[in-house]
Amino acid sequence: MDAITRPGRCTLCEAMCALRVTTSGDRVIDIRGDEDDPLSAGHLCPKALALADLHDDPDRLRTPVRRTGDGWREIGWEEAFDLVAGELAGIGRRHGADAVAVYLGNPVTHSLGAMTHAPAFANLLGTRNRFSASSVDQLPHQVVARLLYGNQWLVPVPDIDRTAYFLVFGANPAVSNGSLMTAPGLPRRIRALLARGGKMVLFDPRRTETARLGGEHHFIRPGTDAALILGLVRVILDEGLARPATYVDGLGEVRRALEPFTPERVEAATGVAPGTVRRVAREFAAAPAAACYGRTGVSTQRFGTLCQWGIQLLNIVTSNLDRPGGTMFARPAVDPIATRQIDPGRQGRWRSRVRGLPEFGGELPVAALAEEISTPGAGQVRGLVTVAGNPVLSTPGGPALDEALAGLDFMVSVDFYVNETTRHAHVILPPTGPLERDHYDLIFHLLAVRDTARYVPAVLPKPPGARHDWEIFRELARRYGIRRGALRAALMLRLRPDRIVDLGLRTGPYRLTLDRLRRLPQGADLGELRPSLPRRLQTPRRRVRTAPPVLLAAARDAVTELLRPPDPGALLLIGRRHLRANNSWMHNSRRLVKGRPRHHLLMHPGDMAARDLGDGDLVTVRSAAGELTVEASASADVMPGTVSLPHGYGHDLPGVRLSVARELPGPSANAVTDPARLDQVSGTAVLNGVPVTVERHP
Repeated sequence: MDAITRPGRCTLCEAMCALRVTTSGDRVIDIRGDEDDPLSAGHLCPKALALADLHDDPDRLRTPVRRTGDGWREIGWEEAFDLVAGELAGIGRRHGADAVAVYLGNPVTHSLGAMTHAPAFANLLGTRNRFSASSVDQLPHQVVARLLYGNQWLVPVPDIDRTAYFLVFGANPAVSNGSLMTAPGLPRRIRALLARGGKMVLFDPRRTETARLGGEHHFIRPGTDAALILGLVRVILDEGLARPATYVDGLGEVRRALEPFTPERVEAATGVAPGTVRRVAREFAAAPAAACYGRTGVSTQRFGTLCQWGIQLLNIVTSNLDRPGGTMFARPAVDPIATRQIDPGRQGRWRSRVRGLPEFGGELPVAALAEEISTPGAGQVRGLVTVAGNPVLSTPGGPALDEALAGLDFMVSVDFYVNETTRHAHVILPPTGPLERDHYDLIFHLLAVRDTARYVPAVLPKPPGARHDWEIFRELARRYGIRRGALRAALMLRLRPDRIVDLGLRTGPYRLTLDRLRRLPQGADLGELRPSLPRRLQTPRRRVRTAPPVLLAAARDAVTELLRPPDPGALLLIGRRHLRANNSWMHNSRRLVKGRPRHHLLMHPGDMAARDLGDGDLVTVRSAAGELTVEASASADVMPGTVSLPHGYGHDLPGVRLSVARELPGPSANAVTDPARLDQVSGTAVLNGVPVTVERHP
């Protein structure tokens, strides 16, 4: 059969890399970057090549399966839909709508059909027990965006291609390709920044792959970033370096709240010298264009929301918000903010049953999921729907959740693997793969460093008898019925995703149509980011609110804990990213996992010597929540007092059907994270700065 090359899109991370995919029949022959794409310009990473492995994976489910006493049994789609809808409806009738919980995993945002139809199906169920990967990832960004700018998705992104000073906290964009900053080919962009005479300064407990590109790296004690960031803001305000826009309110209240964060007290907590604090603050304020950015390293810690508040303040007070080369807002062709198609980020409308944790944007912190299942009483979760997620490995206290899932009355997973979480499902409904469905990014265009629009038809045809994810939710909804108050969700479920995209394009700022995009193989290049404030703000009177009472109170409450000097000899655990990994779910690609082991605990040689440990020794890592066993590797790239372990491992649980991943050694880092330790404002899990002990494994 003749080979055909078609445009494609890698949907495995946020970068939106455009591809040229060559196929013959249903086989993928070659995957390359599309050099003509205005955003990715030919960039791709090893994960894109693994799309072929995902397509061919013999472990991937292609028909529904039902768990029986003798193992998994294939069943037809009609039987599966009837069974799932009947079980979910029955639990709702007997115990109330909240007895069914929903968990949406990270890949939902990378699938057009899942984005349009999975949340709508959750709304149809009427449950308040909705969870997602957001509360183990980026929720502090969204909370701060809502409080300062009026909508949780008004997240400014660094204008990396025009900036002169890039200040980075707890992020490794050379590996992540940005993350909440859709910027494919970040290493190339950073090298261009340095080549044009710009500067990059990073604060991180580990000398990351990004730090190795050049610039200036400083160690900082895990979990103390908020002290440093707020200290930088204080210096700028005290030295008269602030030049905020006229639509900015509240900086007087901010300055009073930052009184304790002197450079000297910041040093005692963070290990960063006062002279460095003052110099970086002055350099940032004086730069012709500067952008401050922070990601999971600062979001998933005890004071993650204060970190993100401080980052926004740095950009605001120096007039780098909404400035070319600073941080800017994208203007996407499909704009769910302008059309009010997404929750703006309301908080506290209801609380979790057991711990009383507040919802944000219609979701509860996923750290509460296990207790909501395992704690008896009215409102106990008895049924669960998971979509493209593996919370047993990706959320805090994974072993407790693993145990809780075994006690559910019914669980259904929309997934194409039997993984550590879905092995507990009674039914698994596998959707088509990424190369078998059309795609348009509804979220990541909101976070991109350049405005573009590209609709990508499926590279491969849908196999006979297969179902797209949106078709699965539509069929379940048809059998489940329409709940009172869920008419909008029901209408959404009846529309095809391409119809939804077309409506969004027609009502968007560029008045495009899907037909026009289909005629543009490389999509529409809509240009560099442009200033849009105060018009784009969603706050009353179009003002930036720098001093929300909840953040001022949080800063006051945090002073004692945040500025406390560290205990001598203590160890704090942080995570790390790998270019060849994608959270927990791409370890079944042999091309990605080959090579040297990447699961080891990184530990400073001095800390190893103090514990009489050698490179490669097997060690036990203990926290207040649990323990794990792993090999330790000596590395001067981690700060003394810091140990680093990647998440997403731990594939050796019984019943997991991932033949390649099961060969990988390495424990789940979430065996030692504590679901009781959360960010004080957003409810995000604390996955960095976890106190641990390390000793030789007996």
